[in-house]
Amino acid sequence: MKNFHLPLPEQTYDQLRAVSAKTKIPATIIAREAIDEWLKRQLRQARHDAIAAYAKEVAGTEFDLDPLLLAASEEHLLATTVEPTFRKTSSKKSTRRTPK
Repeated sequence: MKNFHLPLPEQTYDQLRAVSAKTKIPATIIAREAIDEWLKRQLRQARHDAIAAYAKEVAGTEFDLDPLLLAASEEHLLATTVEPTFRKTSSKKSTRRTPK
């Protein structure tokens, strides 16, 4: 693991310390997890943007989605969608049913 010095605005620092004290989780762990989550969101957004740009670029060309294939896919998904099954709760008195 590498170390990284990160100056924070005083308000951010104070909030981080307060959350750390309240949750009893070290501030470094909270900060690391927040940064990791932000980076994951950035990667997801970049991937989404790249796919959207490609779709826009190839729209109406031979590389666009085949309408017949798309329709067949939709029909298949609708036909094979499984309804949730239910099981009885462990309490014999309860008649409420919960998803498995």
